[in-house]
Amino acid sequence: MQAKKRFLLLFVLCAFLIYCYFSTYHLKSEVNQNTRVNQLPSYATFEELLELPSEPHRRLGSLTNPCRMQTCFDFSKCGNDPKIYVYPSDGPVSASYRKVLSVIRESRYATRDPNEACLFVPAIDTLDADPLSPEHVQDVASRLSRLPYWNNGRNHLIFNLYAGTWPDYAENAIGFDPGEALLAKASASETFFRDGFDISLPLFHKEHPERGGVPPAALSNAFPAPRRHLLAFKGKRYVHGIGSETRNSLWHLHDSNHLILVTTCRHGKSWKDLRDERCDEDNREYDKFDYEQLLANSTFCLVARGRRLGSYRFLEALAAGCIPVLLSNGWRLPFDERIDWRRAVIWADERLLLQVPELVRSIPPERILALRQQTQFLWEQYFSSIEKIVFTTIEILLERVLTHRSSRQREALIWNASPGALGTLATYGDSRVHYPIVAPVLQAPPCPSAPLSPLPAPSVPVESPPPTPGNMFTALLYVQATSPALHKLLANLASSEYCEKVVLVWDSERAAPSLKSLARLAGDARDPLPVLVVDATTHYPGEGVSARWQPLWAVPTAAVFSLDGDAPLLAEELDFAFRVWQHFPERIVGYPARTHFWDEAKGAWGYSSKWGASYSLVLPGAALVHRSWLAQYAAAAPALRLAVRRTRNCEDILLNCLVAHLTRRPPLKLAQRRRYKTAHHRYKSSWSDPEHFVQRQSCLNTFATAWGYMPLCTRYLRPRSWWVNTISASLLWQIWIQAR
Repeated sequence: MQAKKRFLLLFVLCAFLIYCYFSTYHLKSEVNQNTRVNQLPSYATFEELLELPSEPHRRLGSLTNPCRMQTCFDFSKCGNDPKIYVYPSDGPVSASYRKVLSVIRESRYATRDPNEACLFVPAIDTLDADPLSPEHVQDVASRLSRLPYWNNGRNHLIFNLYAGTWPDYAENAIGFDPGEALLAKASASETFFRDGFDISLPLFHKEHPERGGVPPAALSNAFPAPRRHLLAFKGKRYVHGIGSETRNSLWHLHDSNHLILVTTCRHGKSWKDLRDERCDEDNREYDKFDYEQLLANSTFCLVARGRRLGSYRFLEALAAGCIPVLLSNGWRLPFDERIDWRRAVIWADERLLLQVPELVRSIPPERILALRQQTQFLWEQYFSSIEKIVFTTIEILLERVLTHRSSRQREALIWNASPGALGTLATYGDSRVHYPIVAPVLQAPPCPSAPLSPLPAPSVPVESPPPTPGNMFTALLYVQATSPALHKLLANLASSEYCEKVVLVWDSERAAPSLKSLARLAGDARDPLPVLVVDATTHYPGEGVSARWQPLWAVPTAAVFSLDGDAPLLAEELDFAFRVWQHFPERIVGYPARTHFWDEAKGAWGYSSKWGASYSLVLPGAALVHRSWLAQYAAAAPALRLAVRRTRNCEDILLNCLVAHLTRRPPLKLAQRRRYKTAHHRYKSSWSDPEHFVQRQSCLNTFATAWGYMPLCTRYLRPRSWWVNTISASLLWQIWIQAR
């Protein structure tokens, strides 16, 4: 008995010692862990994230052909101006792929000569690789191999939106071996994505517009006002199979008020046979909410994966100004090579679905505003049409080519701030200082439809100030004949405080004047004003009036004062215009104005030169414009420039349309001491010719068709009423009496 007590006591003592040992070890570990945590920052601020490049963690792909640009692309085919060759159409093509081919063929990237092409795009429809789809094209592999320049896919670009089929929807099952071809595909995952080679596309509907597109929905909301719902989702629920795990669990978060997460299993041919016990209740909740209203009234929109990683909900949320909350682990977001998505979306984890409400509630209002602003910018610049999606794909590829040649590329900020990569030229400049970076898109509603009044400054600065546009301008004169008015204009330019140089574009069969320099006014200590004469008939034959902005190589300043040779502007008017332009370098700033209007009777756009309370164009016969916009004009789509050359007209309309398209802002008209009268000699007194206005109206409609919408923005003047004028006159009279 005593022995049993001794053994029991010894056992208890050993157990107590073991407990003390492990308790001390755990406490020590906890203290050390707390010490390490206190030494680290608790979180990264949003400003710190904005300063860092977007470099998410990448997993190595498991493709058997890990192509890179250096190994599977022939850079020797690409010159200083890389071109794209689209094969002739052969066989059935879906409506979506027809749009893709159309925008490339009509773009400035296209060439009809395969020998000068850098990239090749097959006309074989590869968008839908699902064999169960009615738009699936059979025998793609053999048709690709028969292409005359296929060469195992080298320098070829393949577009794909849907890969794989029921039941696993394997991403790499595209029905053919792409070889060394570049893949631009939707629903791309980290596993199979060839980083630095492939391009991730957004998944878009068949009804997605070819050009133009729906404008951003939240442009008029410049403040982070809370919307009715915090988080919303409305979509299909997969009862079983891939993609069903997340959507089957959303009902746990639905509260019919702040969190609207409704699904339906009412889809597919056999949904009644596969429905579960919750389908009827889900369908009733689903029918209570209108999808468009839900998008417009929600701050955050859940973007849950479907059968594939991508979802239509992504673009729909961007268009509505609803901040996407992504639930699709491993998805490569569209164009993430250059777009910093941390400025626009919230990442969540499919495995931590129940934490999503707390995640979105923790986001402060100032970040909500910044995220919403960026969604609108990205939608407008890169996703609102098939044309923009395709052009963004091409710009990324061409930027890789130019980077390989010169080891330089455009700054990331150019991609993630206005005017965006599609509003800049990689061959013109690679830095923000080369472009007039405009204010954030939500600070002022574009294309205002009411008289303008000063807007309050935004409470949250989301962009740094634009770069200085410079302190001097270059006068770019278009001259067809010498006249006293020309000499008077040159004398006024010589008197200007800000004119650095004069470039005179001579467009006449007569010999060009031999002006080398222009003396400043007497008593001026500055050097003579240099004047360069460029003979357009020699350097730019056949261009006509379109040659007026061609010699940008001779322009050293960002500001270009485009002038007709007999523009009746005084020196102080030239300087006043430049001082105004320095505050608005992204706009056309000038004196003569015109307007466009919608003609209900003809069902087309009209053009008017009558004086009124509104305008939408400022004629570049006396206007300041940023040099980069003139470079964009020179690189405009061939169809647009062809319309100008054929009519020897409309170059001013095209420039206004182009700048409005890139900035979504109207021009600025300035008041002149004397009423501006447009010179008649340019069009041989065509201003009184009805055919002249018919041509300009035709150009307006041609340009609107090319862009898919009318880009011109109307600006309304605020006329003073008679009683304001009476009061002003009375005050002036009283001041004059008191002065005496």
